[in-house]
Amino acid sequence: MSHTLIVNARLVNEGREFDGDLRIENGRIAQIGSGLSARANEAVVDAAGRRLLPGMIDDQVHFREPGMEHKADMATESAAAVAGGLTTFMDMPNTSPPTLDAQALEDKYRRAAGRVWGNHGFYLGTSTGNLEAIQRLDPRSAPGVKVFMGASTGNMLVDDPEVLDAVFRDVPTPIITHCEDTPMIEAETARYKAKYGDDIPAECHPDIRSRQACLKSTELALSLARRHGTRLHVLHISTADELALFETGPLIRADGSRKQITAETCIHFLRFDRGDYASLGHLIKCNPAIKDPADREALIRAVAEDTIDVLATDHAPHLLEEKERPYTSAPSGLPLVQYALNAALELVHEGRLTTAQVVQKFAHAPAQLFDVEGRGFLREGYAADLVLIDDAPFTVRREDVLSKCGWSPFEGRTFHSRIASTWVNGVLAWDGSQLVGGPGGQRLVFAR
Repeated sequence: MSHTLIVNARLVNEGREFDGDLRIENGRIAQIGSGLSARANEAVVDAAGRRLLPGMIDDQVHFREPGMEHKADMATESAAAVAGGLTTFMDMPNTSPPTLDAQALEDKYRRAAGRVWGNHGFYLGTSTGNLEAIQRLDPRSAPGVKVFMGASTGNMLVDDPEVLDAVFRDVPTPIITHCEDTPMIEAETARYKAKYGDDIPAECHPDIRSRQACLKSTELALSLARRHGTRLHVLHISTADELALFETGPLIRADGSRKQITAETCIHFLRFDRGDYASLGHLIKCNPAIKDPADREALIRAVAEDTIDVLATDHAPHLLEEKERPYTSAPSGLPLVQYALNAALELVHEGRLTTAQVVQKFAHAPAQLFDVEGRGFLREGYAADLVLIDDAPFTVRREDVLSKCGWSPFEGRTFHSRIASTWVNGVLAWDGSQLVGGPGGQRLVFAR
């Protein structure tokens, strides 16, 4: 393992920004201090006052493997992630076949071994027929169990009240939920199809997948979690309406206890709104839908005020040719991992968030929420997953996109911070312009 000394950095960690140096030995952060002297066997990196952050932990990605490798795979998408300063990811179970039992879960870990650039965990999914697999799940083998509550995705829709109740009662890990009410969505889809046929305008998407459908399903999830005392994490909050359902305050309270019910939003809900459908169309079609400017503003405030606990991507790539289809056959989802941290740091440049708040939502909180051992912080003894930020503007170009789908919704946008370096387990993986070395991601350890 390489030994590296990073000097003259502006470290951002646990609510603080401070000048200092950081030593990497054998994949770990060996020392944090000031005025550290280089040793004979060390490479020295002069950060020259640039910000050094813990690598970002993305708790929601769809890397499409197995079964949809024509769109993306673990190798390509994890490469794009480390280029974006995302050193750890947690991948969703709605693959083909879906991840519904321990065997399918371990198959994904086998696929990742030696091929994946970032550290990784895989969720177990739910269906109406895999309650026994959920009950028998080793809680150290997965970050959580994903429940699609009324959001149709193949055979993973769970809309049977008795099954839902049993899952919330018996799950041995946190539950993460996609909350949209399918009957409401289907009724709106039929209404719009009657008017437009299959070529429904993209700007109708937030009306079809409405705020009411989100709110109804989120209320159901919270009621089940409270009934059974389940740790619940609600993914991709997209509306101002849902925010009132969640506790405002730090994830870890002053007495050391942790919120039972937590909320996540995604970077695209903070950067896009209804007005962007006119220019981007299906490129920003996603589920739940990007909604109104007022929702975007409310979500940014909720991140700053600790009503939203986690910031993620919901990276879900599709080919451009698929996105160019009419509304009813154009798939939902967009590629985000490569530029998500840049987009979040724009909120710092705009004075809406601090760098420490971005680090809290994108690194500390996911590690704490999912009991990730030894990652997510700049702490001595922790894994040296690091990202160095250079405050130099650049414009996103299609030719620079590393995701297999080959495009980004941010094309043409200028960001004011770039990723200068990314280290994964103490080894440089991105040097600011290209990938370096080979895939060095490790399987996550969940301390449960």
